[in-house]
Amino acid sequence: MTNLQGAVVLVVGATGGLGSRIAAQLESNGAIVVRSSQSAGHDLRAPSVIREVLDATNSQHGRLDGLVVASGVVAFGAASDLDSATVEELFAVNTMSAIQLITQSEPYLAASARDGREPFVVTLSGVVAETPVAGLAAYSASKAALAAFVVAAAREYRRAGIRIVDARPGHTATALSEHPIAGSAPRFGAALDPDLVAARIITAIVEGEKDLPSSAF
Repeated sequence: MTNLQGAVVLVVGATGGLGSRIAAQLESNGAIVVRSSQSAGHDLRAPSVIREVLDATNSQHGRLDGLVVASGVVAFGAASDLDSATVEELFAVNTMSAIQLITQSEPYLAASARDGREPFVVTLSGVVAETPVAGLAAYSASKAALAAFVVAAAREYRRAGIRIVDARPGHTATALSEHPIAGSAPRFGAALDPDLVAARIITAIVEGEKDLPSSAF
């Protein structure tokens, strides 16, 4: 069991449909939540900005016990119609930024573990990491790359007492699909309730789960 009472947790993408809900539910479980988002002026595609956010969190609260990476962008359309700028943006935000957040947070989270706490990282690669979707080829690839990184990194981070959990919920009723960086959203089937998805992620954090496949939702 992971006690969230008083835990300092950085939520990246905290103004998004899932990020905002995860942040609120973390707080309702007693966590001290630090919110980071592009709307707050944090362009986390830049490694220097990531360092600034992590340093500021540590300076203000004295430690970092958890990281939730809930930021992301989406693009729709046929693979043959994709332009390089769209692909670069998808990987910059969904893959590279997330990887940089995980790697740069390691010293802070390792210190939390040495102090006897149970630090964690949560990523949101989504169901497309398991089952890539036609019309979402590059988006699926950017999320699958993140999921692959997490599988390998989780084994390494476990040695330092840090747990990394990748969540792969199906299509969730947030506004992400309404603001793609390219293309238009197709018709999706029934969407998952974002409040329930967030609650499931909080349960996984508290109960020490190590993976959240699509079947967990």
